[in-house]
Amino acid sequence: MIHYSFHGMNISQIAVWFFLYSFFGWCMECVVIRKQLGYWENRGFAKMPFCVIYGFGVWIAYHIFAPIEHNYMAIYFAGCICATAFEYLTAQVMLRLFGKVWWNYDHERFNYKGILCLKSTLAWGLLALFIFGIFNDFVELFVKSINVRAVSILGVILTFSYLMDFIYHFSKRLALEEVLGKHREAIGSLWRFRR
Repeated sequence: MIHYSFHGMNISQIAVWFFLYSFFGWCMECVVIRKQLGYWENRGFAKMPFCVIYGFGVWIAYHIFAPIEHNYMAIYFAGCICATAFEYLTAQVMLRLFGKVWWNYDHERFNYKGILCLKSTLAWGLLALFIFGIFNDFVELFVKSINVRAVSILGVILTFSYLMDFIYHFSKRLALEEVLGKHREAIGSLWRFRR
């Protein structure tokens, strides 16, 4: 039995807290992309409405920011730096696994290879201030208000459902990338042969 706790929450409450942030991140991504592209797009990796990168991001940030949790200026700059570094690392993992990144900042000024941009970096700092200064108190209060038995069941359902969804779509996407890679190789060979 796992007895890990975080901010007075047990493992089941943490799972619900994590998926709440993953859902909020998914909503935010969908709205931003709608504004940029003019149409709605599922921004999650799998079919469920979660961007778990946000759940992990907030959880990691809480551990990193613990020594500065009451210094809002420090939280802003730490949010800018840490979230940008996290975005960069995520992009590198995606490039290695799939050969592409699922966002593009080429249209933004002061961008780096389309995967980072100044506007996004500054926005991460504001998001950190909002989460750590105001929002998380309400999220934790909500999670802790859920019946203990109900939150245990909900935590298991969310975790199991997302894992199944993720594994299915991850393996499907890897298989697709492998097929596309072979097609690209074949086209490249044909092109060299014709020349």
